[in-house]
Amino acid sequence: MDLKTLRETAAIPDPITRAQTVSRLMAEQQSLVTEAAKIRRHAIAEAHESGIIQEEIAKRLGVTPGRVSQMRKGVTSSAHAPTPSAEKHPKILVQRALPTPPAVRGSVSLFLVEAEKQGLTPDRRMLYVGTEPASEHIAACLRVEPGENIVARRKLMSANGIPVRIATSFFRANLFGETRIAEPEFVRPSLQAALEALGYRFGHAGEHLTARRPTAFERQTLELDPDEWVVEILRTSYSVEDTPVHALETICAASRHLFPIGQVAGTDEF
Repeated sequence: MDLKTLRETAAIPDPITRAQTVSRLMAEQQSLVTEAAKIRRHAIAEAHESGIIQEEIAKRLGVTPGRVSQMRKGVTSSAHAPTPSAEKHPKILVQRALPTPPAVRGSVSLFLVEAEKQGLTPDRRMLYVGTEPASEHIAACLRVEPGENIVARRKLMSANGIPVRIATSFFRANLFGETRIAEPEFVRPSLQAALEALGYRFGHAGEHLTARRPTAFERQTLELDPDEWVVEILRTSYSVEDTPVHALETICAASRHLFPIGQVAGTDEF
């Protein structure tokens, strides 16, 4: 995406077509950012394996040694970029309970707890932490204007080495932009604990489920076949003062998930 493309998009007469075009461009841009970060990780790992110490790498890149460590996260084998496998992923079903049981949501990680209970080997990797323009549906959840900068924390979840979910937490920048919520890497001991430490107490939440075709970024990141769909679960949590604190958008590979529906005890029927 360049300035010329943005100007051409801004000149599209129909507002819906203009919004759709911007959404497509943002998805494509995110895909490029993810791929660029992957190439950078492997380049840094290759430099390290060749004998260049971390401090020298940091000096030449103009960053701190700690930042170099963050950039290298996710490289576990050869420093060279892996060649995508031509084999089809084996079918795997990961449970995603609806609604989420409170004890699970309050744990260190909803995904890790659920997957481990199913006998799977879960893993998660941070794809992006920073600010980005709020899409229309996320802006509505957080009660901000579309396009306003918000804090995004985007993770990729895998089970038994197979990518199954992209989960992105969104927060209002005016509330969390200068807190540890906006810092890179995972929040310890948990995101829930960090929000409570900032003085927010849970009031209520709503979850919306949508089945749709994936964006180009989602298809590439989840390694989906052309005909595979995704299930989007959008959960917005509000404080006791009714402040929208956390919008969590979970994109699930539909063919790799099972969604148990919770019922109030004693009221279930055939």
